[in-house]
Amino acid sequence: MSLDLPLIWAGLIAVAILAYVILDGFDLGVGMLFPLFKREAERDTLMNSVAPVWDGNETWLILGGGGLLAAFPLAYSIVLPALYAPLTLMLLGLIFRGVAFEFRWRTTRWKAVWDWSFALGSYIAAFTQGIALGGLIQGIKVSGRAYAGGWWDWLTPFSLATGLALVLGYSLLGACWLIIKTDSEIQARCYSLARRLALGLVAMIGLVSLWTPFLDPRFFARWFHWPGLAFTAPMPLLVLAAAWALWRGLQDKRREKQPFLAALALFALSYIGLGISFWPLMVPPDITIWQAAAPDASLGFLLVGAAILLPVILGYTAYAYWVFRGKVDKNAGYH
Repeated sequence: MSLDLPLIWAGLIAVAILAYVILDGFDLGVGMLFPLFKREAERDTLMNSVAPVWDGNETWLILGGGGLLAAFPLAYSIVLPALYAPLTLMLLGLIFRGVAFEFRWRTTRWKAVWDWSFALGSYIAAFTQGIALGGLIQGIKVSGRAYAGGWWDWLTPFSLATGLALVLGYSLLGACWLIIKTDSEIQARCYSLARRLALGLVAMIGLVSLWTPFLDPRFFARWFHWPGLAFTAPMPLLVLAAAWALWRGLQDKRREKQPFLAALALFALSYIGLGISFWPLMVPPDITIWQAAAPDASLGFLLVGAAILLPVILGYTAYAYWVFRGKVDKNAGYH
């Protein structure tokens, strides 16, 4: 039996994107929480909580984008022109954050500038990622094998809603990460912030989830007609269970890791729900996984490289998190 290489590669790219959202999401969230902490020592602690891992987290973005180009060139050639503006802004935001990481520790006079660059870059990156996601979900106009829409098609009330949802979600992940990595005043403040952010995120998940099926009749059919209903019916209950676990974890301060894990579960469940809506599309509303895929010979060759590269990425990522586990050392720093 031959392997379904397009399906395998679609799964690999989906995993890479989810890994990016989860891992880079919390450090973008820390950046967005930055302006809420005024003292320099607090800001040093916030930045040090993500300094050892933030750069490696973005590996998954490169893997997802590079994998899309190599394995699904048709999808890449359609999605990029459709979402040039938000994706360009996203990259600029990530660049601002990266520069701020390096420059903030090497200046006194301009430290405030780099503090705001770190925060603003995080907001821009998170918001534009959400807008790009919304622009993809609502569908991209295609004529033949090329993008046929306009420059501003991505900018709609729905894409703005998904942008806001991702800002709230990343901020929640950041607050829950800081609960694990810090103590005393910072941790207490993050518990309070996380409770408010959790309410906002759950509300936005509900709004986007109710909105999405009405964007396309096929989305509606997958969510409310058999056999799709067998997969979608448990999703609201699972989301409520994850939200309950998150809330309980934020009330019981002895369970520092529970809020972060529950927030990750909310992201994973939302991602699975998105996958249910998309299946078997690569570019809604018409381009399927198999239509967008490169030839099997190319996919097979790429799969050999992925089989070597992925364990390496997973290994050094796990090692970095293991080495820098535990609370942030207030006497150490990113230099």
